[in-house]
Amino acid sequence: MIFRRLHLIAATVLALAGTVSHAHNFHMGIADISYNQSTGNTEIVHTYTGHDLAALLANLYGQQFDLGRPDSEPPLRRYVEKQFTLSDADDKRLPLQWVGAKVDADSVLVFQEIKGVKLKKGSRIHNALLVDFLPSQRNTVNVETDGTVKTLFFDQDSIDQIAP
Repeated sequence: MIFRRLHLIAATVLALAGTVSHAHNFHMGIADISYNQSTGNTEIVHTYTGHDLAALLANLYGQQFDLGRPDSEPPLRRYVEKQFTLSDADDKRLPLQWVGAKVDADSVLVFQEIKGVKLKKGSRIHNALLVDFLPSQRNTVNVETDGTVKTLFFDQDSIDQIAP
């Protein structure tokens, strides 16, 4: 009886472990770009899966990262600033300012802004975050121009798009 119960428990644990190992086959991120009328700034908020970013940074730098520690923010910042850019219609890079990052158990939120500028239609959005590391990465960007919000999708085949 005890052996049968242990066997059942072991089978259940193995079944659940198999489920967990396949639970994260889809990789996605989301960013919201909006204009804050009270500050006059364009604000960008990125949300990505924490363990995807930690794995990427470990791969890039050859060491483990605890994204909740302050010393992990500089490499995260370098990566985000390289892989996410905004340019105006004349292809002049817009000056994105790093505001900071917030980490919880599952996700990382990254905050950026462009001071005193409202993103306009025709601006170019470059979003290659994690697509260089995870082939199935798909990034969604909700972008506000002229008071309307449009959604754009970025992946390995489409890392540059024009704001509608």
